[in-house]
Amino acid sequence: MAWLTLLMVLVTFVVVILRYVFSFGWVWLQESYVWMHGIVFMIGAGYTLLHNGHVRVDIFYRPAGPRHKALVDLGGSFLLLLPMMILVFWVGFSYVASSWSMLEESREAGGLPGLFLLKTVILAFCVLTALQGLSLAARSALVLRGHPEFLAEAEKLEGL
Repeated sequence: MAWLTLLMVLVTFVVVILRYVFSFGWVWLQESYVWMHGIVFMIGAGYTLLHNGHVRVDIFYRPAGPRHKALVDLGGSFLLLLPMMILVFWVGFSYVASSWSMLEESREAGGLPGLFLLKTVILAFCVLTALQGLSLAARSALVLRGHPEFLAEAEKLEGL
């Protein structure tokens, strides 16, 4: 995702230069950085969850001990994250299937073909984020059960 982010920045730069310096541009090039932006955020969501990069209410979470954090992570995974991923997948499946059935392309003249591929990233987002949520829940359960290797790792992370 880091390379795709770099590519997105470079393409955005090219689009801006072409448009505002040369008064020239292509719709497909403009769409490409919007598509890359969506892919970066949707595919990178699970990775961000792995590295605790998502927003939390740190006023309560940060000062808490490893067991309290594990309880919050376990509850958040099963009560919030996984139900939301299941719902988005459930609703998104017919949306993506419909797009695949007509091999949907951009609605813009001169836009990118393969919009159905971009829409498929929605389902990949759900699967990858749900898998990471299950991993977080399993790790939290091990911390709560007192497994020394996971408890020591949680305490080490707390010191950072």
